[in-house]
Amino acid sequence: MSDSHNPAVLAGPPGDHCFEGVKHVGEALGRSTKVADIDTYLSEPPQGTVGPKKVVLYFADVFGPFFNNAKLLQDYFASHGFYVLGIDYFFGDPVHLHADEPGFDRAAWSAKSRKQAQEATPKWIKAARTQSTPLSVRYCFGAPYALEIATTNDVEAAAFAHPSSLNEDHFKNLRSSLCYSLVQASITLLPEAESRRRAEDILAEGKKSYLVQIFSGVNHGFATRGDPNIEHERWAKEESARSVIGWFKRFTA
Repeated sequence: MSDSHNPAVLAGPPGDHCFEGVKHVGEALGRSTKVADIDTYLSEPPQGTVGPKKVVLYFADVFGPFFNNAKLLQDYFASHGFYVLGIDYFFGDPVHLHADEPGFDRAAWSAKSRKQAQEATPKWIKAARTQSTPLSVRYCFGAPYALEIATTNDVEAAAFAHPSSLNEDHFKNLRSSLCYSLVQASITLLPEAESRRRAEDILAEGKKSYLVQIFSGVNHGFATRGDPNIEHERWAKEESARSVIGWFKRFTA
């Protein structure tokens, strides 16, 4: 992405809600593998799945692809016929390991994690693309990686929920079709309704293919860490995931 100008920020850095949430219960079905020598969660479709191989690249929030919530979500995508690869750009150091650590420096952890993710993700994507022309889905921290690859011809379609760290260029340069789920009145920590409308204006002006969902009554992080014991949060979480599947199937039929 060019630094020759200063595109307006539409989704700021991760905030407090990005580091909160409820841990989900369930037995994960995937396994750990290596892609470009980087630990990666792999979840495969059911045996007997027919048709072309369809791959989803999963860019996790700050809890990482091996957090149980993330594994269960990746397994859900896989159950609908996709091979799912989730990069561990935290290299075994997701934020939840520091939950009870006195004096934890979240800003330093975020800066370190962003730097290593920016360095590792391009080579991981290159290696993952040998599987097939993939799709990409991301949550919070992973937003820029899913949208940066969506500005190329390397993915068929992209999706995200409650993003962080996005600017206008991510939307202006988009080539892939885009589906995204947001919290009511907000992309993230900026004046969110205004940012959301600006993102939609850019997509419309560029005649992009897109679908936008706005969920009321939930916080940032609902799609991965919403409380399944609260009916509305559970519904929003599940509806966001269903929409991702429906969106991806449109472009891989």
